[in-house]
Amino acid sequence: MGEEKVNVPTQDSRSAFTHHLLQDVQALEYMLKHKWFETDTIRIGAEQEMCLVDKKTLKPTPKNMNVLKRLKQYPWATTEIARFNLETNFTPQVFKGDALRRMEEENMEQLRIVKEAAKASNAQIVLTGILPTLRKFDLNLENLTPKPRYLALIEAIKEQQKNERGFTLNLQGIDDLHIHHDSPLLEACNTSYQVHLQVTPDTFVPLYNIAQAVAAPILAIAANSPLVFGKRLWHESRIALFQQSLDVRTSKEHMRQSEPRVSFGTQWLDKSLMEIYKEDIARFRVLLGTEIDEDSLEMIGKQEIPKLRALQVHNGTVYRWNRPCYGISDNGKPHLRIENRVLPAGPTVLDQTANAAFWLGLMMGMAHKYKDIREHMSFADAKDNFSKAAKFGIDTQFTWFNNQKINCRDLILQELIPIAYDGLVAQGIDKPDIERYLGVIQGRAEVHQNGARWLLKSFTQLTERVNRDEAVTILTSQMVKCQLEQDPVHKWPIPKVEDLKHYRPVGLRVEEFMETDLFTVRETDLLELVGDLMDWRKLRYLPVEDEDGHLCGLITTRKLLRYYIHKGRVENEANDYKTVADLMIKNPATVGPQTTIKEAMQTMRGNKLGCLPVVKEGELVGIITEMDFLRVAGRLIERLK
Repeated sequence: MGEEKVNVPTQDSRSAFTHHLLQDVQALEYMLKHKWFETDTIRIGAEQEMCLVDKKTLKPTPKNMNVLKRLKQYPWATTEIARFNLETNFTPQVFKGDALRRMEEENMEQLRIVKEAAKASNAQIVLTGILPTLRKFDLNLENLTPKPRYLALIEAIKEQQKNERGFTLNLQGIDDLHIHHDSPLLEACNTSYQVHLQVTPDTFVPLYNIAQAVAAPILAIAANSPLVFGKRLWHESRIALFQQSLDVRTSKEHMRQSEPRVSFGTQWLDKSLMEIYKEDIARFRVLLGTEIDEDSLEMIGKQEIPKLRALQVHNGTVYRWNRPCYGISDNGKPHLRIENRVLPAGPTVLDQTANAAFWLGLMMGMAHKYKDIREHMSFADAKDNFSKAAKFGIDTQFTWFNNQKINCRDLILQELIPIAYDGLVAQGIDKPDIERYLGVIQGRAEVHQNGARWLLKSFTQLTERVNRDEAVTILTSQMVKCQLEQDPVHKWPIPKVEDLKHYRPVGLRVEEFMETDLFTVRETDLLELVGDLMDWRKLRYLPVEDEDGHLCGLITTRKLLRYYIHKGRVENEANDYKTVADLMIKNPATVGPQTTIKEAMQTMRGNKLGCLPVVKEGELVGIITEMDFLRVAGRLIERLK
């Protein structure tokens, strides 16, 4: 859970906060030097993020505050940045025996309670890295959770944003996505399952380097986020999406290097975790502030344990995928943790616990097997592996130890599962639990299906028969069903169109079903070209746009047919027509992307139109035709049988 009482600092308050931040660094260094930290107990824990969707439409529903009112007696339930997200926090477990099974059971019980609370608001929960039914307009600021710390974060990020077009999301996969958004709430696309491992000051550096080295294969086998706004992108699109949604960097001359606030890091750790904190303070300007009522150095002088609130606030605004954490245990001793932020939420609780077990086992197993991971792999390879894993998931080809080239499945089956097994055995985890959780990882690798591959295969097959909105709705429905049954994702069947009995396009907006793969012409193009294009592509309508993408007009087959029928007749003024500008319909009727399907149908029916170009701020962004409505209506009629 983050610090609640934060603000966007003024110049004076930023100076005061920075003073406390530097004091906290000195205090932490003193505690490390004089061995104040807990070392005799190793604990694990996790945070579960989830999506809230409408029970009928399966679209995001902004009801987290309503649900939390029904959960007020449970301190483990809390908000996330968007009103359609929630988070739960697990009880820390001593890392031995049945710790993993207890984490799974606690997760199941918490989700059962949340489901009941959501049900009262006609909502249900979905565990997924990126919700398939999420739409761009769901990320408007009206869906920001109404808490001061979230508003302060948004304001602070926007204050540093220098790009006039706002925030850009640019991803390429099977499909391409290149959009601009005026809000950093794009971050809210991501839902994660964050795992914490307590470490000692002496083991922090080698274990953190191990966490960096294994992040790529962990991410690859756990990938579960390939769909964004109905586009097939990276297998784990969360990685790029999170970085780009908070990226306030501007281009510089002379190829100046600049790190984003969301990053993998720049180099291995060498001697101390302080290298991370100092680098982050040096690289990143203070984003948020808070009122500090403690003098950490004064408390150190009194032999008291400081909370290091300034350091924790700043650390909470720098989003490393493996992040250091400072905390104070119930026994009053300070402790250190490594927070793994790589793992997506879902597909099931069992899958998530298996991911956690695999990571934790690798951390322990690698530490026993390799004294210094840096002797076997370069940081450049570790970082490159991470980027490739986000893009290609289980299909990734890694550069592993000693420059070995190996695919993800072979690496996991031949090398990493045995190491993770040994690590969990050494930690005293119950063997039936080890076999159960690592068996899930093994099953994924053998069957070659994780959440990302299931989603990509399913979506591709569904869109051959139905529109994108119906496809993502079917996917989400199947995810909810399979999550209830708790079968791991490598056993999930590919959904069928018939699996969704009650598709409800109520409130569907134009941008959710419009055609965006457009063929267009310019005003100066020859009419002969228009005729051939419409024939080749079997088009009935052809938008006319200028070089900036602004709609200028519309060519229809009816207009073109009439032109050719009457061409050459006496006193036909169209005989002199040569270019698109001569024949096109000027100022055609249009709709905006957020127009509802009902409103668009009424416009087309009332004006006897066969199509409507979709325009936003003058720019052509899509087109809808009567065939789009016929497809939706046809599927609804089929379901009435």
